[in-house]
Formats: sequence, structure tokens, C-alpha cells
Amino acid sequence: MKRVIDNLNPPTVLMLGFAVLILTGSVLLSLPVATESREGLSFLDALFTATSAICVTGLVVVDTGDTFSVFGELVILMLIQIGGLGFMTFSTLFLIIMKKRISLKERLLIKESFNFTDLSGVVKIARRVFMFTLIAETIGGIILAFRFSMDMPVGKAIYFGFFHAISNFNNAGFDLMGGFQSLTMYVDDPIVTITIGLLIILGGIGFIVIHELYEYRQTKRLSLHTKIVLTSTSILVVGATILIFLLEYHNAKTLGTLSPVGKWLGAFFQSVTPRTAGANTLPIADLTYPTLFLTIFLMFVGAGSGSTASGIKVTTLTVLLATLWAQLNGKEHVTLFKRKIVMETIVKAFTITMCGLLLVFTATFILSVTEKGFEFIVYLFEATSAFGTVGLSMGLTPELSPFGRVCIIVMMFIGRLGPLTIAFALTRNRKDDAFHYPKGNIMIG
Repeated sequence: MKRVIDNLNPPTVLMLGFAVLILTGSVLLSLPVATESREGLSFLDALFTATSAICVTGLVVVDTGDTFSVFGELVILMLIQIGGLGFMTFSTLFLIIMKKRISLKERLLIKESFNFTDLSGVVKIARRVFMFTLIAETIGGIILAFRFSMDMPVGKAIYFGFFHAISNFNNAGFDLMGGFQSLTMYVDDPIVTITIGLLIILGGIGFIVIHELYEYRQTKRLSLHTKIVLTSTSILVVGATILIFLLEYHNAKTLGTLSPVGKWLGAFFQSVTPRTAGANTLPIADLTYPTLFLTIFLMFVGAGSGSTASGIKVTTLTVLLATLWAQLNGKEHVTLFKRKIVMETIVKAFTITMCGLLLVFTATFILSVTEKGFEFIVYLFEATSAFGTVGLSMGLTPELSPFGRVCIIVMMFIGRLGPLTIAFALTRNRKDDAFHYPKGNIMIG
């Protein structure tokens, strides 16, 4: 078995690893002990939930808090944690504890799972990722437990606090509030909104960014990648917050009845959660069409590379916009922060974006055929949410047919692993063609 695994390339090993974890989680969640009713879930519903958890999505066909027992919720939480950090992080930690040597193959897998560009220091970074995650989730859990203790018994508040801290740091969006209401009762609560919002952002900017920020005291420098992620994330969060505040200001079903501070808190959270988190403080189905369209855009973009998030990533969007700007201004080279962007990176960005668009369009078409009684924007919203492993829903997910559920399962799986596989395929050593065809000109535009 080990010889077979050694012959597989890193993307294949990661895909098989995630598939095995999903199947294992599906079996556990289908057990009678995993549900409050002790009747167990159907295997398809268990498969959907396990895929959503391991792909840190948050789309659910049954309400987590109402349906699952403590055992089932802990299984989901375990899948979220492994899915967010990657099973290679846990394997590496185990090898470090056992004082085993990390092989080149294992280093390549760590590199691939975090979407790093090189092998230097991957084990050190993986160890630091685990420690930072533990610290962030612990602090977030304590703050949320303190706030929830005002509304529920202390023991339950601690459990709820840490569950939601882990879920949202890993950009999963699973919640225990019941009734598919997510965090809507805390829309104007600054402690819950800001704490979970910051956890989502920290989990979404990417572990290489966190590592560089930690090292900044010694290095006094940030890479081009980190500068792009921090800048683009700030622009998207601030810009989306202002737009949502203006678009929903008079909507009585969302921000309309809130105080000025509550409006800003609601707008802020709604600008952060589409970055592949999935928790929501505003009822998604009641948002205006412009806000829904903006949310779809944010879900498609996602957050930073090498993070707990998916989507095409903010770096991809930035490279595409920089290329567009260079072309419109007649510039020969694409530059960002006084650095020239190589053509290979531009081609990667274009390829990943086109693959994402094709996947979303295909899933939207399939859902519009198999699911009846919803508006077109609902199908597009659901497909984009699955691709970006976001977890926001306009209410379609619980009503999906078996075929529709399979479609979303596949989208969540591809959305979590697809960009990594594409990136690896594009960076493999290429062999020069044995011969070259003559150049051909095509009229564009």
C-alpha cells in the first residue's frame, strides 16, 4: 500500500485522503447515535453533511443543532478542523510528536495542501500554523463562551462558544442555533459579530500571510503575495461593507429596523461571511437583488491562497485586474507593487477563473433542470456557494432532490480541491514540443 501511495502525485494523494475522510465521516454521521432521534440519517444526507464539513462549506440539508446529537456534532467539528487545516498538518504534527523524520514526499504533500510555492521551511510553517490555529480558536472560544453565557447555561455556552469559534475560523459556517437561523439573533451584537468576523478573516487570509506577519519583526519585509492579500482583502471588506450598508439601509427585513451601529455591524458581517465562511446574521433570502449579486461575486472570489477558504482567491482576481489595467493603458508588462508579474502567473489566474466560471455555470444549469419552483438567482447563488465552499443559502439546500444533492456534493469537493490540483498541474515541468506549428492570427473583440 505504501509503495502505491509513493507512486501517486501530491494532488492525487490529497484527493484520495479527503475522499477517505468524507466516507468515514459519512458512516459515522449515519449511525443512530449521531442524531437526536436515534434513527440515523440516510447515507446521502450523511454524505452531504460530511462533505460540507470536510470541505469547510456549511451547506446543510438538515439543521445541525436540531438534528445531531453531541456525538454527531463532535464528528462534524472534527471533520471541520481536519478539513480546514488539512490532514497533512495533523499527520505532520503526529510525526513531530513521535520524533519521526519528515520525508520529501510528505514535505511535498504539505506544500501542496497549503498551496505553498516552495519547500523551504514547510514543516516549520505547518507547526506554526497548528499553534496559531489553537491560539486563535481558544481566544475566540473563550470570548464567545462569555457572551453566550448571558443567554444559556455556562456548560452549554462553553460548548457553543468553542464550536462556533472552530467552525468560523476554519470558514465552515456550521452553527448550533437551530431552525436554520444561523447567527441572525446576534446581528447587532458587537461581541459576536466582531469576534466571529475576525476569526473568519484570520482563517481566510492564508497561513503563509500569518507566518510572514509573525516573522516581520525580524525580517522587516513582506512578500508580494502577502501585500496583495492584505490590500485586496481590506478593499473588499471595506468596500462591500459600505455598499451593503447603502443597499440594505431601508430594507425592513434586513438592516432597516436596526440602530445605526447595528446597521454597520450587520453590513460588516455580511461583507466578511461570503469570503467562504457561511455563517450569517442577515436572512439571505430577504436581501435585495443588488446585495445578492454582490454576495455571489464575493463568494466566487473567496479569500487568500493557502487558507481555510476556497474560491478563485483574491490574488487571482488582483492579477486579472492588473492585467486588464495594463492592457487598457497599453503597457507591455503587468506590475503590482513595483514587481513584474510573469506570464505563467497570468495564465494560471486566467485558467483558474475560467475553470471556476465553467463549474458554476454547469452546476447552475443542472440545478435549474433538476430543481423546480425557484428563481434563477437561487440556483446561481447555491452553485456559487458550493464552489466557493461558502455555505450561504437562499433556502434551496434543504429542498434539493437526490440528484441536486449529488451535484452540490461534487461542487463542494471540486471547490475545495480543484484550484490546488489545477495549480499543481500548471507548475509541473513541461517538455518542449517536438515541433512547432506556424503562428496564426485571430481577430479578437
